[in-house]
Amino acid sequence: MKNTAQEFDENAALCIDIFSKKAIDYGTAWRILRTESLTDQIYIKAQRIRSIEQKGITKVNEGVLPEYIGIVNYSVMSLIQLEIGVANTMDQLMPAEKAIDLFKKYLNNAKELMLNKNHDYDEAWRKMRTSSFTDIILMKLLRIKQIEDHHGETIISEGLDANYYDIINYAMFALIRISENGN
Repeated sequence: MKNTAQEFDENAALCIDIFSKKAIDYGTAWRILRTESLTDQIYIKAQRIRSIEQKGITKVNEGVLPEYIGIVNYSVMSLIQLEIGVANTMDQLMPAEKAIDLFKKYLNNAKELMLNKNHDYDEAWRKMRTSSFTDIILMKLLRIKQIEDHHGETIISEGLDANYYDIINYAMFALIRISENGN
């Protein structure tokens, strides 16, 4: 039996590495982005994956792996923004080390949620098609956009954070599947 926790950690390490290097290169300029803008960045990446899945070819020499990593990373950034708010000035940016620590915290929270759900669902995701992960991510994004349009208010539904966590985990499932297939 495959160890999903270990596979999650291996792929999380890729996401953390890229986030950390970009935090060093660019600082935390992303802190200026409102969650709606981050949602749109995730949407662009998910839509590109779906387009590649449907067309079977790309004209830009990048596969879907960096897009799924981007989905994870932008989703974690969204969770950070939900917690501490948007930076409106340069002095509200944070040191890269603090951003990396928060990033790891939220990624660990996502892992814990994934492990709990995997227990209840008996790792049903392993029998799903990768294209379903893409579609579910897009559906979650449309839900997020609807909640954002309602200023974060819901009547019965989960909030923004729950949807971002689900997006992280579906993107991680895709990354695990890609690493298993060597693509």
